[in-house]
Amino acid sequence: MSQRSCLSIILAAGEGTRMKSAVPKVLHTIAGLPMVAHVVKAAEAAGSSELALVIGHGADEMRKAALKFAPKAEAFVQEKRLGTAHAVLAARAAISKGYDDILVMFGDTPLIDPEALAAARLKLAERAAVVVVGFRAKNPSGYGRLIEKAGKLVAIREEKDCSDEEKKITFCNGGLMAVAGRHALKLLDQVGSKNAKGEYYLTDIVEIAAAQGLDVVATEASFENALGINNRAELAQAEGIWQQRRRREAMLSGVTLIAPETVFFSHDTEIGADTVVEPNVWFGPGVKIATGAKIHAFSHIEGATIASNCDVGPFARLRPGADLRTKAKVGNFCEVKQAIVEEGAKVNHLTYIGDARIGAGANIGAGTITCNYDGYSKFFTDIGEGAFIGSNSSLVAPVSIGKGGYIASGSVITESVPDDALAFGRARQRTLPGKGKELRERFSQAAAARKKG
Repeated sequence: MSQRSCLSIILAAGEGTRMKSAVPKVLHTIAGLPMVAHVVKAAEAAGSSELALVIGHGADEMRKAALKFAPKAEAFVQEKRLGTAHAVLAARAAISKGYDDILVMFGDTPLIDPEALAAARLKLAERAAVVVVGFRAKNPSGYGRLIEKAGKLVAIREEKDCSDEEKKITFCNGGLMAVAGRHALKLLDQVGSKNAKGEYYLTDIVEIAAAQGLDVVATEASFENALGINNRAELAQAEGIWQQRRRREAMLSGVTLIAPETVFFSHDTEIGADTVVEPNVWFGPGVKIATGAKIHAFSHIEGATIASNCDVGPFARLRPGADLRTKAKVGNFCEVKQAIVEEGAKVNHLTYIGDARIGAGANIGAGTITCNYDGYSKFFTDIGEGAFIGSNSSLVAPVSIGKGGYIASGSVITESVPDDALAFGRARQRTLPGKGKELRERFSQAAAARKKG
């Protein structure tokens, strides 16, 4: 089967009306990725060599989005919404190229598994003309039923058209369909509009193919594979299912999640074995974590690279461009953005590091900030190996602190500091005996006067 050519047609013409959104429905995200992109990834994983996106509402927006997650996909516009068969035929030019397998999926079913697609393709390789992916439902009410006879699928019946006996069937239509390329256009062109709306339904090709003596079969997948998203509640449900899958996958690959239900991954999170993740951690897109790291509770990480045996948090925020090298530490209430924290360096608490490099073994004291932005441009701070930055220091970029440099606490550093130098950037302390008492009395009298007034 691996040598068979495959075209995946993804129907992505749904509007955002029921989502109460101006954004096309299929561009709403699961784990930081548009739901239609999840379908694209599954199709590619199942061996699709070409992709066709059938779009309608928000066509321009869809095209722009598709360039990011499916740059090679060909887009076709369904000008009028006249049913699923009509939508598939919008991609007639692609179907006509002569693929062995045609997969038809919906852009609002983001939880489809590549394995379910591969199983359908296998049936095509075994000479089936049409394959429908179904699921078993304890309560099938509302779903179309898959009608089988002698192991063959003979019809997909909508519930309103089912007989009392057919309504007892628990094998339901999951929406996904695979069609042999050699039969696809002939079957689609025979679909007629048998309803008051004048729409053309893809499901009709089951009866058309069966009537011609072609093999039509059903494969079974889990209900999750067929879960369609029509509103924000269902979107949240799908997010929850996706996260459960990913958490399990992470734990089975050697990652410790102390409270799995409180950890949220992104679609592209990479996390190495022997990493420990404490409760309430959120991973945004673009996070790569090597082995043996420890991510403490309530940390928020996106666009960051974390090397082996690093220690992050609790309450740490790593923003895009944060690059922690081996055994680096970023502690509580620290924020790192577009900065390298070299091996063994420590940024322990209450600190902002942006547009900077922290040299190996350097220590950044509490309350330190790199002043990287003047309201117009960003500037770089370079801190050398083994440097010590005292607490409550402000490093006004562009500035560099040499190897082994020492910055006194409370300093505002505006000039670069050579290797092994000590720098003070603060006013000299003055102590005035009795002045504190005098100030308290003055302030007390002023407050009393304001009350009387």
